[in-house]
Amino acid sequence: MSTNLTPAGWNHLYSGKVRDLFEPASPSTDVAGAGDAMLLVASDRVSAYDYVLSPGIPGKGEVLTRLSLWWFDQLNVPNHLVASHAPGGAGLAALPPEVADRAMLVKKLDMFPVEAVVRGYLTGSGWKEYQQNGTVCEIPLPAGLQNGDKLPEPIYTPAWKAPLGEHDENISFDRTVELIGEEDAVAVRDLALAIYTTAAQTAESRGLILADTKFEFGRDPDSGDIALADEVLTPDSSRYWDAESWATEQIPDARMASFDKQIVRNWLTENWNMSGTPPELPADVIERTANRYRELLERMTGA
Repeated sequence: MSTNLTPAGWNHLYSGKVRDLFEPASPSTDVAGAGDAMLLVASDRVSAYDYVLSPGIPGKGEVLTRLSLWWFDQLNVPNHLVASHAPGGAGLAALPPEVADRAMLVKKLDMFPVEAVVRGYLTGSGWKEYQQNGTVCEIPLPAGLQNGDKLPEPIYTPAWKAPLGEHDENISFDRTVELIGEEDAVAVRDLALAIYTTAAQTAESRGLILADTKFEFGRDPDSGDIALADEVLTPDSSRYWDAESWATEQIPDARMASFDKQIVRNWLTENWNMSGTPPELPADVIERTANRYRELLERMTGA
């Protein structure tokens, strides 16, 4: 089980619910020509309803990292990986052995305080809003849609990235213009929609549906490019469904059984009143969740 222990030669900078960020402990730290690269490590921690739960999901950090690296390699979009972390690159040898299978060497970016959310299907909080108002994030949709239906076209529904411990907040596109400026707001929106379209087609070719996803972007201070950062198209940031089940099943839970921590959310909903400390996850919930993560990695990458 992975932890957030600091690897030798690195200083801890920040920990989120799942990832830990480190910087070289000294200029002499060997990161194979990566300059002032940082080390981004995905743990096995699992969160739900804004709580980090116990225990974690074995192998989860490795799945998230391997899938992110695979997608970065598929997408023709600037990203936060340092050049030496490319397949076969010299930077891979510099990864601390205790985290090598779940770590990325990344550039320092000027991050945008916006999560770029793209929805291609009606589900989750969007479905709840649609039932009440006929909208998703205040975007009007056609009448008569059902839970899990494909939208006429993907929609961009950005969110403000709240500080750790607070809820992210859905915001309008106009609000993103206020936060980061019109030119960057348009660029982030268009990039997010284009990446989603490409990724959804890739997933479809593997018998999967990419129902929705979220991206994070920042500006590379050296090149000036807007770069894709953090994780990308993982089961922690995206909702994947089995295409055959979606097309043939009638019961929503079977039609939209996702390759992520929904098993954990369902168990918590049934066994916790959302008050006080969450209960420990039982072994069978952990095992079934780990299996879903691994299955997605295998189906998407063939590895």
